Amino acid sequence: MKNTIETTPDQVEKLYASMAEKLSQVKKKTSKKSLTLAEKIIFSHLDNIDQELNRGSSFVLLRPDRVAMQDATAQMALLQFMQSGRSHTAVPSTVHCDHLIQARVGAAKDTDVAMHTNQEVYDFLQSVCNKYGLGFWKPGAGIIHQVVLENYAFPGGLMIGTDSHTPNAGGLGMLAIGVGGSDASDVMAGLPWEVKMPKLIGVHLKGKMNGWTSAKDVILYLCGLLTTKGGTDKIIEYFGQGVDSISCTGKGTITNMGAELGATTSVFPFDKRMIPYLKITKREKLAALAEKYAENLRADSEIEKSPEKFYDQIVEIDLSKLEPHVVGPHSPDVARPISKFAAEIKEKGYPDKLSAALIGSCTNSSYEDISRATHIAQEALDKGIKMPQPFLVSPGSEQIHLTIKRDGQMSVLNSVGATVLANACGPCIGQWKRDDIKEGEKNSILSSFNRNFRGRNDSNPETLSFLASPDIVMALGLAGRLSFNPMKDELKVNGSSVKFTEPEGLELPPKGYATGDLGYVPPAEDPSKVSIAVNPKSERLQLLEPFKPWDGNDFVKIPLLLKAKGKCTTDHISPAGPWLRFRGHLDNISNNMFIGATNAFSGEIGKINGEPVPKVARDLKGKNLRWVVVGDENYGEGSSREHAAMSPRFLGAAAIVVKSFARIHETNLKKQGLLALTFVNPSDYDKVRDGDKISILGLKDFAPGKELEMVLSHSDNSEDKFKVKHSFNSEQILWFKAGSALNLMKNK
Repeated sequence: MKNTIETTPDQVEKLYASMAEKLSQVKKKTSKKSLTLAEKIIFSHLDNIDQELNRGSSFVLLRPDRVAMQDATAQMALLQFMQSGRSHTAVPSTVHCDHLIQARVGAAKDTDVAMHTNQEVYDFLQSVCNKYGLGFWKPGAGIIHQVVLENYAFPGGLMIGTDSHTPNAGGLGMLAIGVGGSDASDVMAGLPWEVKMPKLIGVHLKGKMNGWTSAKDVILYLCGLLTTKGGTDKIIEYFGQGVDSISCTGKGTITNMGAELGATTSVFPFDKRMIPYLKITKREKLAALAEKYAENLRADSEIEKSPEKFYDQIVEIDLSKLEPHVVGPHSPDVARPISKFAAEIKEKGYPDKLSAALIGSCTNSSYEDISRATHIAQEALDKGIKMPQPFLVSPGSEQIHLTIKRDGQMSVLNSVGATVLANACGPCIGQWKRDDIKEGEKNSILSSFNRNFRGRNDSNPETLSFLASPDIVMALGLAGRLSFNPMKDELKVNGSSVKFTEPEGLELPPKGYATGDLGYVPPAEDPSKVSIAVNPKSERLQLLEPFKPWDGNDFVKIPLLLKAKGKCTTDHISPAGPWLRFRGHLDNISNNMFIGATNAFSGEIGKINGEPVPKVARDLKGKNLRWVVVGDENYGEGSSREHAAMSPRFLGAAAIVVKSFARIHETNLKKQGLLALTFVNPSDYDKVRDGDKISILGLKDFAPGKELEMVLSHSDNSEDKFKVKHSFNSEQILWFKAGSALNLMKNK
């Protein structure tokens, strides 16, 4: 049966009307008298009530309201969905073309180049959308998370998306969770979605932001406090008096970057700041429904009175005292207030001179963000001051682009020296063709983006990437140096000087959002007339072949491919940038496997004894040898890209054994039929030697909660034996035995 793509009042009211009864049943089952907002949304989307609901241990089956995919991850998600045998998606689903446009010259030229370069992929994605009933947002329409916030998000809903920053919709009171493409294909095929019941971190916001402090500073401060693994398998739920002082889009900034905590998602309660946003984006009926059912779109009143009884961890932030923050380089949890930044720059020898300033992206491209930034820019222009280095602006959507062009902010940005890029991810995800800096040249950039891993933005490992609010990026960009503090310093340039006033900006456009062709294409009326063709000689697309099922035996003395040391994100395992063009071709993209990872034995990046890791893996695969990778803490943090799991599986991996996993990546590994294992004793990582052969024993009795044995056979004929643990449940063990979750679904 066909479903509408839009979030309709009928769909929302049906959900809202059912919530009270479902929550009453859960309260009776669990003996809970009060529920947090996250619990209310999860429990109202349970596949069935007869499930274990223990935080941090139970796996729950949920029924999401919708699915969103960006063009890079959608390719593999849809290739998997096409094997499901379904004729139409079971829930409203959309594809957003935002990742494949490379930033270089400016919006128009870059988009034209992308259309030519990626035409085969865009045609494939649109034809699949037409065939199976998905909404399609064309290249240049905007970044997935901004478009979802503007069109589809709603308070109390549950959405999954094939991008780690899907939680952006939490700014509108929705539980929006980043997943791999296999999860998305399952839900589109009508299956429930499985996730570990998250623990809850309650963030109590007090006071009110003022001056140079913005919503971005809330999450930058929190990243420094909790670190990139502090939110793993947890939901961040905001509450308190300070919540009402933050705009709806400001809340979206905070929940978007909650992904950098490793959190399952982040969410704000429905409040008065969400109502005008829903109304101005032509969802007046949804606003009225949310007001009518508001009781179930917020935590119960008892929660705020005694939060320690309901959250597993509580963080308090006094917004009145919060100072603007800057984070980086190389990790979003290296945080400090701007008042301490100049001294640290000098102490650590960071290049003070900026080589580029960048604002926008899915995290910070709202009307409010741009208004505040242009307030600062105008003060500089009034004194004849412009950007001394490249200044790049990435609007979040065509709607934002058209509106700031109509209302004059675009003119100010251009006058101060901006190159306005396409409404796409661009430099934030590494789609930045940079000609001003040579590979290996040490330099500093400052952006309002959400992620800053080494080499991520421009593929140069010596670029030091710092993150801040658009206000701070604009001010420091105009100064041309990181050590400038606009709260106290006066900017002097060529005889002109300006002491910036506190930035001001309008939350929403007074004239409403501009209208025009926003880039949406509905699915075909008659899908039977739509054909999908994939050229077998294509370098960009490749139909998937099923992975072989487990042969029923333990893995005995198979090679150690790589022992990765330190941070090993999905950017290190399967880099983006120029490799994005192969996201629909598993064989070709596997040539980037682990090319960013650090070899613990030699210190080489992406190499084993001088040979590229993918080449060594292919040689082993050619000999029909499975292999193992050993990793460090928070392995697989960052993007939701399942290629970081599929490429190892494709090239012969049997198991990934680490100190700890990031949530999405651990699930992606399981979905592809890999053993995702952790050391019972993290110090056993140190026992792994170069040249080891590894055995993983006990697989015939593989069961939830039961440890396996790992044996290291060293080259000197000695051995080390120890236990490794896992988080597989009964269903996930069947994925492993079938060879992948997709194999299991097809066989049912």
